[in-house]
Parts: sequence; C-alpha cells; structure tokens
Amino acid sequence: MELQLYDNWERSLRPFSPLNKDWVGLYCCGPTVYDYAHIGNLRTYLFEDLLRRALEWNGYNVRHVINITDVGHLVSDGDDGEDKMEKGSRKAGESAWQIADRFTTAFKNDFRALNILEPAIWCKATDHIAEQIDFISCIEKNGYTYRTSDGIYFDTSKQDDYGYLARIKRDAIKAGSRVELGEKRNATDFALWKFSPEDEQRQMEWDSPWGRGFPGWHIECSAMSAKYLTPWFDIHCGGEDHISIHHSNEIAQNMACHGTRLANFWMHGYFLQIDSGKMSKSTGDFLRLQTLVDQHIDPLAYRYLCLTAHYRSQMQFSFEALQSAQTALQRLRDVYFSWPAGGSVSDEWKNRFSAFINDDLNAPRALALSWEMLKSDLSDADKKATLTAFDQIFGLGLAQWEPKALEIPAEIQQLADQRQAARAAKDWAEADRLRAALQEQGWVVEDKAGSINIRRI
Repeated sequence: MELQLYDNWERSLRPFSPLNKDWVGLYCCGPTVYDYAHIGNLRTYLFEDLLRRALEWNGYNVRHVINITDVGHLVSDGDDGEDKMEKGSRKAGESAWQIADRFTTAFKNDFRALNILEPAIWCKATDHIAEQIDFISCIEKNGYTYRTSDGIYFDTSKQDDYGYLARIKRDAIKAGSRVELGEKRNATDFALWKFSPEDEQRQMEWDSPWGRGFPGWHIECSAMSAKYLTPWFDIHCGGEDHISIHHSNEIAQNMACHGTRLANFWMHGYFLQIDSGKMSKSTGDFLRLQTLVDQHIDPLAYRYLCLTAHYRSQMQFSFEALQSAQTALQRLRDVYFSWPAGGSVSDEWKNRFSAFINDDLNAPRALALSWEMLKSDLSDADKKATLTAFDQIFGLGLAQWEPKALEIPAEIQQLADQRQAARAAKDWAEADRLRAALQEQGWVVEDKAGSINIRRI
C-alpha cells in the first residue's frame, strides 16, 4: 500500500509523492523557548517523529528542519502585548538570551529522552534576522504591506484566498468582530516587523530598512523554510492551534513573495487534554516530562502512550493510562529481551504492519498488530527480528534496553548457594526447604540449563 497522508489544505487523505527525487522536505514548527515544553507540546513532536520514521520506512531520505523561536512571539496572537521572551526574562530574572539557551537545552534533552530523531537542521530565529528582513522586503515590493506607528503589517485584504487552510471567512470575522483594530486595516492583518518602543531599549532588537525593532512571529518560518527547503517543499507540520493563525499567515507570506502555499502537505497533531482542558504553558496548567520522571515514569512509557491514540484525535491524559502504558512497555521489553537473536523478519507481518502505517500513520492499529504477532506461531527468533523492524517506527528503543542489574542481598545469595550445593549432593529435601525459605523472603530461584537465575517475586 502506498503512503497516504491527511492533508489539512485539502481536508482529505492523499497519496504522498515527493517533490524532489533526492529528498523529502519536512519542516516542523519548533518551541518558543521562554519556558519548559509540556507533555502536550511533546505529543506534537512525537507525531512528527512518527511521520519522519514512516517516510524513512518507505525509503525516503528526509531533510528535517525544526526552528527555535527565540524572538518575535508576542503573548497575544493578535500582535498585542509584549514578546514572550521579554516576559520570560523578567519572570526568570535572567536575560532573554540566557533563558533562550536554557530552555532550548531543556527542550533538546526532552527530545532525546523520548528517542525523537534529531533533525538535520536546528535553526534559531535570532540567527536569521537578515533572511527575515529580505523576506519582508520581498512582500513589501509586491505591494502587500503597510506601515503603522508600531510596525510593518501584512494586508490580508490583498489575498482573496487568505486563510483557506483554516477555511477562514473574513466577512464573518468582520461582521462579528469585537477586536480593537487600532491602526490595523483588517482584523486578520498581522505584523511582519515590530518597532521598538521609543522610550525603552529591548534586549533583542535590530536595525532594518523600516526602523529599529524585531520580526513578527510568522516571518521566521517562511524565511527559514525557504532557505533550507526551498519555497515549495513537501510537508509542513505543527500543532492544531497553528492552523488558524500561524500557518495561515505563513502561507499568506509565501504566496505574496514566492507564489506558493509553502508546502504540498499541511499536517497537524492534535491536543493532549487534561481534566481542566487543553494543556497550556501560558496558563501554567501543564506537566513537564521531568514531572513524569520524578514519579518514576520512563519517558518512553509516555511515547508508548502517545502511540495508542491517532495523531489526528485529541488524547485525554491520565496517570492511570500512563501507568498502564508503562506496564505494557515493560512487558514488551521483557519478552523481547528473552528471545534469541538470529531470526528473520516475517514478510507477511511486515506487509500488514506497513498497511497500517501507510494509512495515515495508524500507530494504534500497528501497535495492536504487534501484540497479535507476539502470540503467533512464528519462532521466537523471527518474532524478535520482526519486532525489531517494527520498532523503526515505534522508536521504543527495544534493542538498546537491558534489565537493570539486580542487587541480591548477601544472605539471599548464601541461601541460593546452599540450595545449589544441596542439589549437587542430591539432597532434594534440603533443596526444597531452602527454596521455600527464599520464597518466604520474596525471592525465587529458577533452574535453567547451565545456569541459575535469582529474581524477586
């Protein structure tokens, strides 16, 4: 089965075909590094990792780009308020540059803990100011901008199909809007470049043809994706909250400058829900990955949990579900570790697995198939080889996992040694007595060919 992916531009499943014979361009909107990422954010990156792994499973070479937003993202998507980096700096008592470095490092640590594949390119907004200025100049040259007292804005009325990705109806917005426009001409217009306030010096500001200031949030992704992937590439990803504003504005910018809608496929991961609603950094109502680790949850158990729900469905989070995922993951690890190496991948099971993965990344069905395969009549060695192949998609690191070395108390080891001596002397009654003594203290001795295994009950 050929790879079918859901494209939010068309609102339908489409067969995937690469635009470039040498590589597939994949751009994923990265974090705004004013605070730690929460596990809802990380669910989106797990979806994007699943997508990349599926592309590679199908034989494609993926050029994967993730941006780091370290300037320009205002606290309001309506271009009001202060920059999130400036706000985060004041809260932390550190410079904006310092918190950007600290939270970028923390984000990358979470990335690795979840076994998410590193992108080919990490790109920071502050490292690409010149490219953003050039992109705004292109938009301006083509007649899509106007100037206000606080910045250079994009005039969305110049594009008849503005907001098509989100199916925005501008007339309905205009008729029902209570938004204070200020100097904006239209409610959907957005900032390309913001001027620094005259009465204060920002920590992050640059000279430009329009005045000293800083870029708007949306322009960085248009500029950096064009630089690293060309203005027309394969797949652009993000969270579902990006559809109506951030991604709609990216498309508007690219149409104004390059005449493309940026990407051939637009794909979005859906929210992680908690009892109080959507997990959100802005409200402070969120869980970090470290919070799970502090409660003795393996980060890869969270990865497993995310595999149990389709990326286009919102997932309700609970610690009970997470604990169940951890139990299931441990069962999978234990049985995988117990099997011998040297088997062959089953073509039959691999083909069935591929059909699910190529059906818009249906990880829940693929995971269920894996458990079905474990109960099949394949040899254990072939099961191990086949599950190793499946883990190229799941990313659970099964081949790298080993059980922790068990520390056996000296008195328990002594009883086990005495039992072994009794067995060697064919004193079966004494051997049984010692086995019972071990069990009373919570330990069991397993006699295997050529070895003795001691484990907790």
